[in-house]
Amino acid sequence: MFKELFNLALVQHTIRTATPLILAALGGLLTQQAGILNIGMEGMILLGAFFGVVGSYFFGSAFAGVALAAFIGLLIGLIFALFVIDLKSDEFVIGIAINIFAGGLTVFLLRSIFGVKGAFSSPDIIPLPRLSFPFIANIPLLNTIFNNHTIFIYISWIFVILTYIYLYKTPQGIWLRASGEYPKALETAGISPRKMKYISSMACGILCGLAGAHLSLGYLTLFTENMSANRGFIALAAIIFGKANPIGTFFAALLFGFFDALGTRLQVIGIPSQFTQMIPYLATIFALVIVTRRQVAKMKKNSEGVKSIES
Repeated sequence: MFKELFNLALVQHTIRTATPLILAALGGLLTQQAGILNIGMEGMILLGAFFGVVGSYFFGSAFAGVALAAFIGLLIGLIFALFVIDLKSDEFVIGIAINIFAGGLTVFLLRSIFGVKGAFSSPDIIPLPRLSFPFIANIPLLNTIFNNHTIFIYISWIFVILTYIYLYKTPQGIWLRASGEYPKALETAGISPRKMKYISSMACGILCGLAGAHLSLGYLTLFTENMSANRGFIALAAIIFGKANPIGTFFAALLFGFFDALGTRLQVIGIPSQFTQMIPYLATIFALVIVTRRQVAKMKKNSEGVKSIES
């Protein structure tokens, strides 16, 4: 049983299940760095998944679906930014509203456009092609782990590096972080915090749209109601666990992807799905408990340090 669970297939499955988490979390950490907590990632992923299928089905191209998903994500990111930044609405309320709106809209459009309930699949939905690299095809270990994936998996790894370079090695990244930490100082330097917050929100929308497209065109080739399955919230947990750092967030997303993949594999050996589906959420709760305990311990230590100085 151990060999059936913990093998190279589990590693390959982990990579695939972690990819939408990585993409969404990278977008969410950009808004987090800009001082915005984006609870609406769940709805953005769901809309990306639906419109990815719509674009692929009607235009006969997976990349048309990806483009449409990214555009819808950009649009929702813009709407989120408008309400939160310009209209000064509560970011938590707007995020929840986006999630509710996405759930209702996708159910309505699924019935209106495709005339079905629950799920839509068709041979006319063109999936994302899978890539194989001939130079590692003859190496069993590398071939199983790194070959036969969609382009989004490789792109997500590249995005992790690019996001890190952007945030910590470029002036624009420093401005974006300053817009969340020191907006007044940024204004004094002649840079608009509002502009940086808008950029972060739009980038988050695009990345969440791509995460949704990967779900419906790369991971599966269909759309089901609520298929985002709380991945937006798990991505948020990965951001918190990874301290909004691209590298830390990447490994946190991989960890949550591993537990998701493990839950699916456990169904193969006869464990009821009602139990296995809880595994990624239990892992998320456990991770957040660890983070909270660390933060409380840090605050307590700082408080004791201040008291010792005052005395």
